Amino acid sequence: MGVEMGVLEGRVAVITASGSGMGRAAALRMAGEGAHVVVADLRADAAAETVDLIAKTGGAASSFVLDVSDVAQIDALMAEVGLIHHKIDVLYAHAGIPGPAGLDMSEADYDETAAINMKSAFFTVARAVPLLEASGNASVILTASTSGVVGSPFSPLYSMTKGAIVTYGKSLALALAPNVRVNVICPGPVDTPMLPLFFGREPGTDVKPLMKEFLETSVPLQRPSQPEEIAEVALFLASDASSFVTGVTLPVDGGYLAR
Repeated sequence: MGVEMGVLEGRVAVITASGSGMGRAAALRMAGEGAHVVVADLRADAAAETVDLIAKTGGAASSFVLDVSDVAQIDALMAEVGLIHHKIDVLYAHAGIPGPAGLDMSEADYDETAAINMKSAFFTVARAVPLLEASGNASVILTASTSGVVGSPFSPLYSMTKGAIVTYGKSLALALAPNVRVNVICPGPVDTPMLPLFFGREPGTDVKPLMKEFLETSVPLQRPSQPEEIAEVALFLASDASSFVTGVTLPVDGGYLAR
């Protein structure tokens, strides 16, 4: 009896913001299915920890320290991946931040949020196109949010940037077909350290009752997702199981958008 191969065996996956949270969960899951994962993250220690976790489970990974808001660093990432791997089979542009709440913000805060949430996704994919085309069967996955599908009175800027990712994904699906598929994941509340920030940015704010009320009244499954649940969806979109799926905006939200 032969050894069972992983569904991503022999493939190269580049995942931004994979030093923690959903990005790390996706890196571990894809490496577990045979991909060599390039763990790109702003923090060298976090990226190294993800690589170490992958190695301990027998997977293959390498790290790259990346500020996704810096196009020169994105270019350097693509140059290194091209030199070593010559292709990208899975590109998961996951990086994002909540940004400031409300409308009263500095231009610098606006620029930082727009750079990390929108600009980074645009250039990460744009600069990867030659490597994606070299794959011949590539999958691009973008992380948006349910706030990119419906409005957020609490975080209009976040909602604006994530709405841009939704339409960018649709446009890319048209522009990069037929050899590159592009899909967008829209998580709802996810159990990561970032989740409380969506319910209160001010230090000392007790967000627990706000989170509890939101989950009970707005999420039919009445709980946040786990990062591993988002990773399973990312694996589906990365693999041949979704070979005829492109241009899709896929909520993973416990039913939030079904209301």
